Amino acid sequence: MALTQKALLESIPTGLFVGGVWRAAADGARFDVHDPATGATIATCADASPADGRAALDAAVAAQADWAKTAPRDRSEILRRAFELLVARSEEFATIMTLEMGKPLAEARGEVAYGAEFFRWFAEEAVRIHGRYSVAPNGATRLLTMKQPVGPTLMITPWNFPLAMGTRKIGPAVAAGCTMVVKPAHETPLSMLALAALMEEAGLPKGVLNVVTTTHSGAVCEPIIRDPRLRKLTFTGSTGVGKVLVQQSADQLLRLSMELGGNAPFLVFEDADIDRAVEGAMLAKMRNIGEACTAANRFFAHESVAAEFAEKFAARMAALTVGKGTKKGIDVGPLITAKARDGVDELVQDAVGRGARALTGGGPLPGRGFFYAPTVLADVPADSRCLTEEIFGPVAPICTFSDEADAIAKANATEYGLVGYVFTRDHARVLRVSEALEFGMIGINTGIVSNPAAPFGGVKQSGFGREGGFEGIDEYLEVKYVGMAL
Repeated sequence: MALTQKALLESIPTGLFVGGVWRAAADGARFDVHDPATGATIATCADASPADGRAALDAAVAAQADWAKTAPRDRSEILRRAFELLVARSEEFATIMTLEMGKPLAEARGEVAYGAEFFRWFAEEAVRIHGRYSVAPNGATRLLTMKQPVGPTLMITPWNFPLAMGTRKIGPAVAAGCTMVVKPAHETPLSMLALAALMEEAGLPKGVLNVVTTTHSGAVCEPIIRDPRLRKLTFTGSTGVGKVLVQQSADQLLRLSMELGGNAPFLVFEDADIDRAVEGAMLAKMRNIGEACTAANRFFAHESVAAEFAEKFAARMAALTVGKGTKKGIDVGPLITAKARDGVDELVQDAVGRGARALTGGGPLPGRGFFYAPTVLADVPADSRCLTEEIFGPVAPICTFSDEADAIAKANATEYGLVGYVFTRDHARVLRVSEALEFGMIGINTGIVSNPAAPFGGVKQSGFGREGGFEGIDEYLEVKYVGMAL
């Protein structure tokens, strides 16, 4: 029998998870978790102090040696069990996510399925960590390489994908033999706490995964980052915060994986299938209510097809139903906070004030919650803030380009380099444009590029390192060379 929402929330442990024990914060502090659709408090969680952060690192360090020696097959089986448990409880996790983050249930179910796949993928990679053997060029020695776990890792995850950003980091760390301290976003801690309980049930040994929830992220994380026992830091979030973390990590020369901000261009060439491009635009823009680093942020359509694309895109956006994500038939949920909603509106009003036209939407919706109308802007001037700043909301600004060179130049005119989207039926153009675009990922005739079997990551100020794919586990492994004289 399915749990009621109230019973489901009450079933989630809300303490700190340190050394395999659920406990209160050292000073007893707690903080509220809110439903962004109503503003109501749905749970309270332990609010960790720096002392709690140190205790979590102590537990990870204590568990590291034994965990590193654990057989790869055993690590693999734990991940496989976790995958199966997560799939079996997908409705529960989707409901938790919708209540704390706001995304519609259908989309939350998609995130659970996506997040679970990282456990399945890295369960398979755990037993495929290879070294090599070769003869030195002079024939006098033999060269061996082996891969070993990096060691204790701090993982800082964001609020927008509260489950998948955890599994994308935890999966390869478990597979590689690294212990972890996870600090989830305080806006959405419940998904991670429920996941920690699931990992415990799957058989993960005590101390391998530690979770500290806190509203004092900097105060708790900086001492961990500066502790010489920590060996790796992985962060998903804004470029500004990422730069601070990189600076803090410099003294320890930590291994880093930084998945930062984005400003994704969406290019529609004159030969594109416009209906397919609109479908792709809906996916690329509206995944996660637009609150995604991969969300299309700037739409560039060839001047010969821009009017048709804008009209059809606006019609699709206008037809979306906005409301509380747990209700049936809802396409678009609330933004995460009032501040986030107001920030989106500032960008829209800036563009309109400079001459852009709102084809649909254009403002926040009245009533409780942090809702914003799905918005399409046409004739957006080049100096509009929404073309240079990450929107993180359901707003699509459309501009035009004249030819391929113009499209590439406009797409690359950003300090970010996470993902770009291209719609064209010219196969030669696909290769030319993909090679010319300065982004870590390119989607061709598709609005979604994320895949657990593919390396996710960006260039320039979108960060460095890759998550997922064959490359994902290497982020948690050190290469050791052994030279053997005969």
